[in-house]
Amino acid sequence: MENEDVSQRDHLLGKDLTSLPGLGAEQLFNGSTAASRFLQAELELNARLRTLSFGKPVRYTYNPLEYAWDTHQCYVEKYCQEGQSVLFLGMNPGPFGMAQTGVPFGEVKAVRNWLKITGVVGRPAEEHPKRRITGLDCTQSEVSGARFWGFFQELCGETHNFFRHCFVHNLCPLIFMSESGKNLTPPELPAAERDALLSCCDSALCQVVTVLGVSMVIGVGKLAEQRARRALLEAGITVRVEGIMHPSPRNPLANKGWASIARDKLGNLGVLHLLTR
Repeated sequence: MENEDVSQRDHLLGKDLTSLPGLGAEQLFNGSTAASRFLQAELELNARLRTLSFGKPVRYTYNPLEYAWDTHQCYVEKYCQEGQSVLFLGMNPGPFGMAQTGVPFGEVKAVRNWLKITGVVGRPAEEHPKRRITGLDCTQSEVSGARFWGFFQELCGETHNFFRHCFVHNLCPLIFMSESGKNLTPPELPAAERDALLSCCDSALCQVVTVLGVSMVIGVGKLAEQRARRALLEAGITVRVEGIMHPSPRNPLANKGWASIARDKLGNLGVLHLLTR
């Protein structure tokens, strides 16, 4: 039975779990910690996503939960803890954030210098020549991630002050690109493909919220907020769902002072006091 379990686990991830550093295969799946339950849910989502296919306008699909599992696991093991009450939820990776580091909103400098994430980042099977994965050596900064983690570093000081109450996750782990290398968000996919994708991701979110036991989900951006509210309501999961503005440079309001806007909103939501030193 043990060998059959390990084989199934290896299939879920697409690689030999026993070769991964940190959590061993048994500990990863026994559900004894919040991190192990969270990782289990992600591996099950990976297995479901692997059955999907995407046509035009999508030409390239990256899944950092596969090629950047090492750094992602480091992030989860380090910061996913019992007793966290707030889940910040992004939509999906950016090309110079989580796509490079395996960490949500994972701007490289923030991931290396504040979050202190280490590990080996591989590469997807097929890469766009303008969107190469260089992992923690990536020299291009992602503005959204720099704003997001920079704000919480300024607010909280030490990572402990943030993660004792909060965790950060993306609804969808996949990043999509067109033939030209343009980043495509899930709403830009053909309807049938989008619906199949988000159905998988919504189910995984419900699983994550249940196993972590958070009492509030804060969508980062309207899309993440709306998807979370819909998915959790339809699943009958009673959790407060709120939202904050996305820090994207595509948003003119975010460019005028996202940190101040986010601070005010978190104060209105009753979350700010959990984070201030």
